[in-house]
Amino acid sequence: MHIDLTGRTALVTGSTQGIGAAIAAGLARSGARVAVNGRGDASVSAAMDRIRADVPDADLVAAPGDLGTEEGAASVLRELPQVDILVNNLGIFGAVPALEITDAEWRRYFEINVLAAIRLTRAYLPGMRERAWGRIQYIASDSAIVIPAEMIHYGMTKTALLAVSRGFAKEAAGSGVTVNSVIAGPTHTGGVEDFVYQLVDRELPWEEAQRAFMREYRPQSLLQRLIEPEEIANLVVYLSSPLASATTGGAVRVDGGYVDSILP
Repeated sequence: MHIDLTGRTALVTGSTQGIGAAIAAGLARSGARVAVNGRGDASVSAAMDRIRADVPDADLVAAPGDLGTEEGAASVLRELPQVDILVNNLGIFGAVPALEITDAEWRRYFEINVLAAIRLTRAYLPGMRERAWGRIQYIASDSAIVIPAEMIHYGMTKTALLAVSRGFAKEAAGSGVTVNSVIAGPTHTGGVEDFVYQLVDRELPWEEAQRAFMREYRPQSLLQRLIEPEEIANLVVYLSSPLASATTGGAVRVDGGYVDSILP
């Protein structure tokens, strides 16, 4: 299968590390012009250097801005007023006992994980519709369905993204623009390593800690390992391509068999 995104411009939010960086590299490898987003110039520049080390001919654009704020979103939109592919990857997570999550934290998670994606969709979808082509994706999570007891505020935001994605797919119906969410399973990133060590013995070597985490906290996984970011990126690149023209309004799983059903 050959995916050619030459001539397309993509924005991947939160793409300085982890899943977002892997998606940015994957899109660049397929010929897209890719805007790399992070909160500051330094992190974006460093991420672009890493991507170019992997994809030497990558066509990259710096798009720094804190998308959890209206001001940050406005800054990115000024830099990049039009895109063909929008990947709403930005998200935060962390383990907090349910009764200790404050009002401020509930709001912060919603604003960063959900409202940031809504703002950009609202800004970019009309232009995509006018050009009769576009791809919008939301990186959701198995946590949208199997709400983790240790981070229900995170799970709530990922459930919200499933609703947002389906709703905007209906708004884009018949226009040539597809809108989907990607249900990612537990994925191996630097941030997840820190998260795992919040829950298991910090003295354990990483491979042993990973196995303990999956055994104790994610026993439903059929892979029985963390997913690599590139495995998520492969699906996102496909959904960004003309080959996925009939896939819209979907919640597409790359979760390692973690979720038995997309129904609660």
